[in-house]
Amino acid sequence: DGVAFPETKDQVAELVEFCYEHDIILIPYGGGTSVAGHINPFESDEPILTLSLGRMTRLIDLDEESQIATFGAGTPGPLVESQLRSRGYTLGHFPQSFELSTIGGWVASRSSGQQSLRYGRIEQMFAGGSVETPKGRMDIQTIPASAGGPDVREIFMGSEGRMGVISEVKVRVTPLAEQEDFYVIFFPSWTQAKEAARYMVQSKVQLSMLRLSNAVETTTQLALAGHPGQISMLEKYLSFKGAAEGKCMMTLGITGLPEQCRPAHKLMKSMIRRYHGVYTGNFLGKKWADKRFKMPYLREALWEKGYVVDTLETATDWDNVDNLLNKIEDNLRNSLSAENEKVHVFTHLSHFYGQGCSIYTTYVYRAGESCEQALERWKHMKSSTSEIIVNNRGAISHQHGVGKDHAPFLPKEKGELGMHLIKTAFAAMDEKGLLNPGTLIEDDRVKSLFD
Repeated sequence: DGVAFPETKDQVAELVEFCYEHDIILIPYGGGTSVAGHINPFESDEPILTLSLGRMTRLIDLDEESQIATFGAGTPGPLVESQLRSRGYTLGHFPQSFELSTIGGWVASRSSGQQSLRYGRIEQMFAGGSVETPKGRMDIQTIPASAGGPDVREIFMGSEGRMGVISEVKVRVTPLAEQEDFYVIFFPSWTQAKEAARYMVQSKVQLSMLRLSNAVETTTQLALAGHPGQISMLEKYLSFKGAAEGKCMMTLGITGLPEQCRPAHKLMKSMIRRYHGVYTGNFLGKKWADKRFKMPYLREALWEKGYVVDTLETATDWDNVDNLLNKIEDNLRNSLSAENEKVHVFTHLSHFYGQGCSIYTTYVYRAGESCEQALERWKHMKSSTSEIIVNNRGAISHQHGVGKDHAPFLPKEKGELGMHLIKTAFAAMDEKGLLNPGTLIEDDRVKSLFD
């Protein structure tokens, strides 16, 4: 019913107070890149105000001694980096949505960037800031670590606009690296590739980024690369080296001082040899870096050809990766078999931890005869696969957040008492339930897509 464009945190506070006085539903809006329905308005008898943070895009302060930068919450990725780089620093947070998503949105949805092995997820970067709540301003001070009870900073991270509107964000920044290179390695099989990745991560090799494509994604990526003559030569070389049909592509980054990068590179090459990896240098890595934010734009081209592309992502422990990955892919691949329709499915592991990793699956299917048919097909695939994820030790989301689309599946992950704790915290700040209802926790006022 209305859109507001505050320019200061005091104006954000004024708008939150206004909405509470007049029983107006408030939805914070950052870059609008959500793929899980965080910011979608809904049919309501109550008025709805979208609060856009698009005019709060400034680097407010940079404490170079503590390496903490303060930004307006609406600052998009490119402006975060350009303002820091002019001072010799980087945040190092590069999600796929980097070009359009905002620093406040990253905190609100617990985002993860492509180079999280070096810089961490947003929870390692977020140092404090200001949140405008119906109870007043919550200032989270920047303390490096505390044993003073539950971490308030953690409570607001991932709250997705349910406890207040993030107006300022303080983040831990890093001096710009002197050297950064990306490399591509091919492995003869998925098992060898996955074990190599696990070995390097658990050995704490100083990598900044790691991505591992399964065989179908590897084939798909090579087909999309263009330059068929060069790809044909690459295929022959890989086949000669023992990485033929079923091969899997690993892309990794090494970032830092030259004195750090040289030994990390040497150790990486030594480790991949144990698993018969074929090292191809940094040429393909440069190509990946040049196109790292381009993939989402292919959605429009596929729509024009009558195809829908979507993604599902989760995270699980190492001992469960193959089990969960196979169940996700099998369900998606066979989900439209009753309509005699095929679904193209492929997966990569996108973020790595000693304990486990994320699983990021893409699926492509024919839209059908109408938008309604395309939506019904999506709803069936999305809901059935989400059930598989939460019933097989997977997080409902590793990096996209919960929003409204994933809200029905969150109780399985958190448990009854966990959900009670979250609801109680939200109600403590927003007793009227006016802040982004239906997001993260289901609300009777908001009809689920899966009803």
